[in-house]
Amino acid sequence: MTYNVNAADLKKIRLNETDTLASVLQNIALILKTPKGSVPMYREFGLSQTFLDKPMPVAKVMMISALKEAIERWEPRAEFVGVTFSANASNPGELNPTVEVKIIGE
Repeated sequence: MTYNVNAADLKKIRLNETDTLASVLQNIALILKTPKGSVPMYREFGLSQTFLDKPMPVAKVMMISALKEAIERWEPRAEFVGVTFSANASNPGELNPTVEVKIIGE
C-alpha cells in the first residue's frame, strides 16, 4: 500500500508519536516543510533548496532528486515511490509536491 504526503499535511506535530504509520507520514511532511540549513544544530535536516530560481522543468527534476535523497536519509522506514506536483493559481512559479511513499515492513 502507498500513501500520499505533502507539506500541507503538517498541521500539528505530535512528539513521540506511538503509531508507526502516523509517525512516518508526519516525518515526511516535516521533511517537505523544512528547508535544509534552517534547523539550528541540525543543519543537514530537511529539503535541499538547490532548485530555487531554476526554470520550472529543471526545478522539478532537481526537486524530485532532493525529495528522494531527503526521504532516504531522514525517514528510512519509508520508500520513495514517486511525486506529483500541483499548481498554485495565486503563485504560478511555486512547486507543491505530493510525495507517494510505501511504508517498509507494512
